[in-house]
Amino acid sequence: MVYNVVDIQKILPHRYPFLLVDRITKIEPGKFVEGYKNVSISEPVFEGHFPGHPIYPGVMIIEGMAQAGGVLAFESASKEEQDAAKDKVVYFMSIDKAKFRNPVVPGDRLVYRLNVIRHRGKVWHLDAKAYVDENLVAEAELKAMIVDK
Repeated sequence: MVYNVVDIQKILPHRYPFLLVDRITKIEPGKFVEGYKNVSISEPVFEGHFPGHPIYPGVMIIEGMAQAGGVLAFESASKEEQDAAKDKVVYFMSIDKAKFRNPVVPGDRLVYRLNVIRHRGKVWHLDAKAYVDENLVAEAELKAMIVDK
């Protein structure tokens, strides 16, 4: 199932300029999610990072991967939990083994691929990777928890 940005906004509370997933292209609840963000020079972050040499910040890549993971977590929930999702939010617990391999620049399509390492109750442990043109640009292990707003 493909989720467009409107579908994603029904799941995540994030909005412009901090919604960092444009589309979810693949999802297997409880196991895997793939989505992407089209990186554009018109994004506010490029005003200061860096003038004349725009590089998409690594922290934004991590956040985008986490948002894709949030879609996976909410869409993996039971129907009752999904109905209550409007009163929930996903919080980071930890970011481990983060590595940035190559810079991401305007015009790139940043593809997020996340696999579930472990899921217990409200806690999700995810293996997250980001690619541009099938080249690994960033990776991390993310832990997050679904909590009440």
